[in-house]
Amino acid sequence: MVSPIFSRNRKVKILATLGPSSSSPEMIEKMYRAGVDAFRMNMSHGEHEAHAANVRSIRALEKKIGRPIAILADLQGPKLRIGTFAEPAVMLHDGTRFTLDMIQKKGDATRVNLPHREILSTLQPGHTLLLDDGKIRLQVIRSDGNSVETEVIVGGIISDRKGVNVPEVVLPVSSLTDKDRKDLTFALEQDVDWIALSFVQRPEDVAEARRLIGGKAALLAKIEKPAAIDRLDEILELSDAVMVARGDLGVELLPEQVPPLQKKIVAAARKLGRPVVVATQMLESMIKSPTPTRAEVSDVATAIYDGADAIMLSAESAVGDWPIEAATMMDRIAAQVENDPSYADRVHFTETVPDETTADALAAASYNIARTIKTSAIVCYTSSGSTARRMARERPSVPLLVLTPNRHTARRVGLLWGAYAVITRDVTDFEEMIGKAKRMALRHGLGEAGSRLIVCAGVPFGTPGSTNLLHIVRLIGDELKRR
Repeated sequence: MVSPIFSRNRKVKILATLGPSSSSPEMIEKMYRAGVDAFRMNMSHGEHEAHAANVRSIRALEKKIGRPIAILADLQGPKLRIGTFAEPAVMLHDGTRFTLDMIQKKGDATRVNLPHREILSTLQPGHTLLLDDGKIRLQVIRSDGNSVETEVIVGGIISDRKGVNVPEVVLPVSSLTDKDRKDLTFALEQDVDWIALSFVQRPEDVAEARRLIGGKAALLAKIEKPAAIDRLDEILELSDAVMVARGDLGVELLPEQVPPLQKKIVAAARKLGRPVVVATQMLESMIKSPTPTRAEVSDVATAIYDGADAIMLSAESAVGDWPIEAATMMDRIAAQVENDPSYADRVHFTETVPDETTADALAAASYNIARTIKTSAIVCYTSSGSTARRMARERPSVPLLVLTPNRHTARRVGLLWGAYAVITRDVTDFEEMIGKAKRMALRHGLGEAGSRLIVCAGVPFGTPGSTNLLHIVRLIGDELKRR
């Protein structure tokens, strides 16, 4: 086992997607050492056997390095697609009529099958349909429940089974398909730490998924539908975390609408203390190039300045030619941004008002103490991870050392800003609490002789949700010898 010394020169986390370019045990370890903190399995691609192999590789790496590592299983969600055409492709011209219907025969330049009656029955004149990731735009003229006649607003070439987006309608479909339910059962059997729910439109989607998960994993809601924005606070209340999924969000909205919505989602999540991941096309050019564009670097930096808990690599690490370089670049950007003297002011542009609870008051106090006196870390004891989330929400200037007896909690905080989790036995009294906090800070490189630590815990010890104690301690030379 390597020494588990705290080694990240940043607080924002990096989440990387596994795929053909990064699924060997050797590549997974290289990516971790390059800066990746958590791994995403995209259930839209790959067989269960391949995903299970990745889980085994990550858990073996976890054991080797002595550090908990978070695994996120990202469910596909419902994919609406048109049928097939008689020709390999057809051209839809601007201003022409085009019909989508339930007729089971191959399409042409005038019509095609859309095998989703629930969608056809929902559409009304004036609604917009987007085909092939928004490349083709149609406007509904007439609808009878079994077919819709549209006008081609933006035409182009269309071929078999292209995707359909309906941005202006809350569709009467569950965010969980039969495939998703099977994938969810598999992921929970693999003991993954996070489940990402796609195609969230309303709080009821999150509630349904939470019932199925049954507390066996934390739930992340992907915000990729305009309908979700309208009920964002309700969705956040039911979720453990959210993702700004800019791919589909960018299809259903105008490009210029996405950046302000990204900031809105990040700010809303931070106010409620929910970890927030910014994802999609962050270093897209690094799929084929060993270096990113300047615009991509600025995009990643903006998410970090806004206070995102994690930033994500998608195709860059899953199918790209340069997965290690992409992870390294993201790590370098994050370190540079967080070393900017203006970073602290920018990351606190979003005001996080504590709730009227003892735990929130102590989290806010810890942040202010760390600003006032020189400290090397905040040490928090937690069973569920709730105290750690409250501390991270304040975005303190020092690392957050999370001590927990719960392996699942330790892994889940892998997506939490600034958190460094250590699995350790719970304490039973005050003296043991202080002694262990000192030893763990020294052992993991988060303090030296003369350093101060802020320690937070709950009394009675071992009682979830009882955080009510804050203590400041100083490390002394003798403790360095005994560690």
